[in-house]
Amino acid sequence: MKAFHFLALLALAFSLASAYDPSPLQDFCVAIPEPKNAVFVNGKFCKNPNLTVANDFSFSGLNIPANTQNRVGSNVTLLNVDRIPGLNTLGISLARIDYAPNGGLNPPHTHPRATEILVVVEGTLYVGFVTSNPNRFISKVLYPGDVFVFPIGLIHFQFNIAKTHAVAFAGLSSQNPGVITIANAIFGPNPPINPDVLAKAFQLDQNVVENLQNLFKNNA
Repeated sequence: MKAFHFLALLALAFSLASAYDPSPLQDFCVAIPEPKNAVFVNGKFCKNPNLTVANDFSFSGLNIPANTQNRVGSNVTLLNVDRIPGLNTLGISLARIDYAPNGGLNPPHTHPRATEILVVVEGTLYVGFVTSNPNRFISKVLYPGDVFVFPIGLIHFQFNIAKTHAVAFAGLSSQNPGVITIANAIFGPNPPINPDVLAKAFQLDQNVVENLQNLFKNNA
């Protein structure tokens, strides 16, 4: 019985350890697309550390506003391992979010591999997240200098309630946090989900579901 308990605890420890980006065993592991003479670590090939340069760890232009002229009125500039290869194995990334005036929305979404910490630089944002079942909605209005945390995997959003442009920066606890935009994932996947399933799940008329599927399919 003691051996069983030990194995159960060991399995639990391994499951917790694998839930996040692994801790690096070297100073850095700059990701490269060319596998020749490289080592494969954490989903990426790594450059010879003696050949790394400053550009492997830097990015310029995050001060430039992004275009928010789209159907939701927001734009996310994500600096993950694909944009800054030196982030590989470091378990962190950064995003700038621009919001159009009067309702720019970073729509409800989740990051399956990261907790997010957001700081507002400009504007006034109404933000919130929903807990797992039973669902609680936790929200707050943020002003410049305010900070808010969105726990890993939970559905969350930011909505600009000001008449001016808004800007926020977010740190994420993964080199590749991933994003699942809820409406796109439900109504716009390829191939589409059977409308009967969505009509019953959301208690909607099937024609409404099909119209939503056409909308998100054409604007994916």
